[in-house]
Amino acid sequence: MKTVNTIKAVREQVNAWKQAGLKVAFVPTMGNLHAGHMTLLKKANELADKVVASIFVNPLQFGPFEDYDQYPRTPDSDSKKLSDNGCELLFLPSVEEMYPLGREQATLINVPVISEILCGQDRPGHFTGMATVVSKLLNSVQPDIAIFGQKDFQQLMIIRRMVLDLCMPVEILGAKTNREDDGLAMSSRNQYLSQEERQTAPLLYANLRAAANKLKDGDRNFSAIEDECIADLSENGFRPSYFEIRQAEDLQKPQSDAKEFVVITASWLGKARLIDNLVIEV
Repeated sequence: MKTVNTIKAVREQVNAWKQAGLKVAFVPTMGNLHAGHMTLLKKANELADKVVASIFVNPLQFGPFEDYDQYPRTPDSDSKKLSDNGCELLFLPSVEEMYPLGREQATLINVPVISEILCGQDRPGHFTGMATVVSKLLNSVQPDIAIFGQKDFQQLMIIRRMVLDLCMPVEILGAKTNREDDGLAMSSRNQYLSQEERQTAPLLYANLRAAANKLKDGDRNFSAIEDECIADLSENGFRPSYFEIRQAEDLQKPQSDAKEFVVITASWLGKARLIDNLVIEV
């Protein structure tokens, strides 16, 4: 695996592959890689001839009191995992490379409406920072395909909307959420959990499944389902930021005759902010 640190270098390699008629897939990450990321790489290798990954902890998507400085950074082990799992080019830029005029003067990408609800309401400015860096990464790498995990369901929808609106020549694909044996969605932030909290954490997925089962059974009292799950989580030590049923197609409040729902949540457990979702077709 080759590692490059500049936009010029990553473009040169990707352009050489494309000129040779090869298809290029891209997996953007913030590092501290786990089995979920390896699933993204596996899908990339199945769909393309060459795979590029990036590691960049983006300061623009962290709020002033969030964990940017403490976010786990493990470049050596990440590099080995990527190399062992079919990545041929690692793009490892600095903050200065991505924001040459400084963060304060960066051009920002805002995807309206869908960025302002759920996690967008909970974390003001987060999705503007995310959309900005993803647009820069896509423009830097210029892949044919880019793959993101469905655990960040709202993020995936925002990226798809941005790519459509800005006419970017890249296909955005989602990959299923990877889970631990007890159902907890894999996340770099899971390591913030204490041993006791780790035993409690699977209740988040259990409540998603309980809500999903009620929807499948025809229950359309959305607020009652949400309230019951929030109460159960709160009684078990979670601090839910939201637990909501939305329409999967646009994340708007659901109509009773909708055919596809997403149950989506962000909940604090100790120092860890856990997000998860389940999509339900009825």
